[in-house]
Amino acid sequence: MSSTKATKLDLLNFKSLPIRTFWITSIAFFLCFFAWFGIVPFMPDVVKDLGLTPSQKWNSIILAVSGTVFARLLIGKLCDKYGPRLCYSWLLVLGAIPVIILGFVQTPLQFLICRFFIGFIGASFVITQFHTSIMFAPNIVGTANATSAGWGNLGGGANRLGMPLIAAAVVAFGAAESEAWRYSMIIAGVVCFLMGLVYYNFTQDTLDGNYKDLKASGNMPQTKKDDVGFMEAVKDYRVWILFFVYAACFGIELTVYGTMDDYLQNTFQLERVTAGNIVLSFALMNIFARTLGGFFGDLFGKLKGVRGRVLFLAAILAIEGVMLALFSTATGIVVGISLLILFSLSVQMAEGATFSVVPFVNSKAIGSISGIVGAGGNVGAFLAAILLKSKSAVAEKAAITASEGMGAEAVQAAQAAAASAAVSSGFLLIGGIVIVVAVGTLAIKFATATDNVTEEEYDEEYDTQMTTQSI
Repeated sequence: MSSTKATKLDLLNFKSLPIRTFWITSIAFFLCFFAWFGIVPFMPDVVKDLGLTPSQKWNSIILAVSGTVFARLLIGKLCDKYGPRLCYSWLLVLGAIPVIILGFVQTPLQFLICRFFIGFIGASFVITQFHTSIMFAPNIVGTANATSAGWGNLGGGANRLGMPLIAAAVVAFGAAESEAWRYSMIIAGVVCFLMGLVYYNFTQDTLDGNYKDLKASGNMPQTKKDDVGFMEAVKDYRVWILFFVYAACFGIELTVYGTMDDYLQNTFQLERVTAGNIVLSFALMNIFARTLGGFFGDLFGKLKGVRGRVLFLAAILAIEGVMLALFSTATGIVVGISLLILFSLSVQMAEGATFSVVPFVNSKAIGSISGIVGAGGNVGAFLAAILLKSKSAVAEKAAITASEGMGAEAVQAAQAAAASAAVSSGFLLIGGIVIVVAVGTLAIKFATATDNVTEEEYDEEYDTQMTTQSI
């Protein structure tokens, strides 16, 4: 087995350890996101079954992204210490437990607790980025990171199709329709557990072996030759800029898509099924959009070094903010959907571009840095959800009070209009904040030597791989 990093993303070359790792880690990530948001298609059933109030429903959304913050901060440090193989295996096995338990909850409190702990499997993103970062050469690492993350993110959209199909299957086997959502979550949890066993048995920490064996032999890989602590990553200002950048792209994507079904119905009077299918189609853009962000990050890296990656990241993030701000003012369905397409494309490209920069901040602490930056996404989702919840709750309450006594339909219409206006103003504000963060991204600086080291590392690895292939 060659210990050379892959210099291209040859997806069908299963003899290559980096490519096998890419596929396994992407599938694991997909399953984690599938289970993490698996309950979303069943929320109307859950509300009816458990008697959730509107406030409890919003709180479940907030809790689902809150737990991930802590898990991502911790998992990055653990990856640096124990390696991605053990971390991913344990995350999948332990993360499956609350997913399975969710199928047995009987009270709103139990439901909220489970949603919080299920959020921990969202830390899978950090391990995926870590594992691909140490398997691919600098010239392709951005594309590899973006593609694995994008395909993993598909799990958060594919559950809109997959979970109802699982529910239909269990009903066909004799389960009560009212209990189908419970069986579906149990099945999703079991699949995650089994994937944990697959990850343990069929992956390897690095190209040269597993951390445990390398430590025992005194042959830790180059990325671990110095013991760089978590605190050193914390002290690097560039890490925190990227933290806010990821909050402004992935965090906003989570919240926007989480509220978009209702927004499209309230603003453009779309049917629930139509609105849901539109949101699903945008989530499925992760198949290519995030990869484009990584690809252009790598392209600008070749043209202008690491600084080129930063410039592209700032530009695509600014475009995302502009598109969201413009979308918030749209009143026509054609213009609105067109702007939403551009927002979806730019926000996912910004996510890919972010992790085309991360591996170059400090190659000896990729896990810790990935964890901090990844946590930023969930902090952004948490803060955006709090903002939209507060605006919407106040506006809806005022609308209900003002239209009291006018009939149920009139009250419902007033409530929908108030919610639409409140969320629209929230989107506009968030779009402005994203633009500010984009400008702040330009403050990320790298020493000139960083570009030279990167190019030398790529040249050496490419020459070595070419020699190995010719032999």
